[in-house]
Amino acid sequence: MEENMNPHQESELEALARRIATEAHRGQVDKLGEAYIGHPARVAGHARRFGGDENAAAAAWLHDVIEDCDITGDELAARGIPHQVLSAVQLLSKRPGQSLEEYCLAVKENPLALLVKRADLADNTDPARTSKLSRQTRERLAAKYARTRKLLGLDS
Repeated sequence: MEENMNPHQESELEALARRIATEAHRGQVDKLGEAYIGHPARVAGHARRFGGDENAAAAAWLHDVIEDCDITGDELAARGIPHQVLSAVQLLSKRPGQSLEEYCLAVKENPLALLVKRADLADNTDPARTSKLSRQTRERLAAKYARTRKLLGLDS
C-alpha cells in the first residue's frame, strides 16, 4: 500500500476510492505536466482537514472520475461506492451544457458535495502550484475560481 501522508487511518471506503481514482486517472497529467492523481490526493487531504469524514475523503478521490474519465455512476455503484458518496460525485461532475450557475446551485444543496468542492478549490488556488502557471493562465483561473466561490457562498 502507498504511504499515507494523512494523520488519519485510511478507511476501506477511502482506500477503494483511491484505487478507483488511481486506475481511472492513470496516464493523465495536470496543467503543470505532473501526474493528475496528485490533485484528487490533495483534495482528499483538504477535505479531511476541513472536517470531512471517510465519505468526504472518498468523494474527493473520485470527484473528477465521471467528468474526466471513462467511468459512470453505475460503475462506481457496482464497485461498492455508497449512494451518499456517489450522489456527491455526480453533483461535482459538470454536465455538458450545464452553466456554472446551475452547477453551483446543485453543489450548494448537498453538504458533502460542497465540502469537497471547497477542498477542490483550495487545491486549485494553492499559490505554491498556481505560481508555476503562466500569468495569463493564473489570472484566468483566479477569476473563474473567484466566481465559483461566490456562487457557492464560500466568500467570507
